[in-house]
Amino acid sequence: MPDHETPRIASIPVVVSNKEVSKNWYVDKLGLNLTSNEGHWVTVGSSENGTQIHLCQASENQPKPIPMEPGPSGIVFALPGDFLTECKRLKDRGVEFSHEPENAPWGWFATVRDPDGNEHYLSPG
Repeated sequence: MPDHETPRIASIPVVVSNKEVSKNWYVDKLGLNLTSNEGHWVTVGSSENGTQIHLCQASENQPKPIPMEPGPSGIVFALPGDFLTECKRLKDRGVEFSHEPENAPWGWFATVRDPDGNEHYLSPG
């Protein structure tokens, strides 16, 4: 057992083309909370734990913009409640599924795509 507390992940960057469009998608469609909206520093996540996604607008990184890297982010969102019901609720809100809910040998999962093509996994929470 360490003699100190384990560091926690405070934020995970996701590169976006427009943080306002992305903020609206993550809050209004995916259902995350807006945890900070301080100019460059826009984060979304859960008010109940410390992990947040920092929406990094590519064009704000000067003198060289951050490259867009659409595709799997590796981020997994654990959906509370009945997984299929929650996936349907997201779809009804206009969330695009790049992989529909599937019951794999290791459990349920799905993949959603944000406006910039960043893909995030969904699992039962």
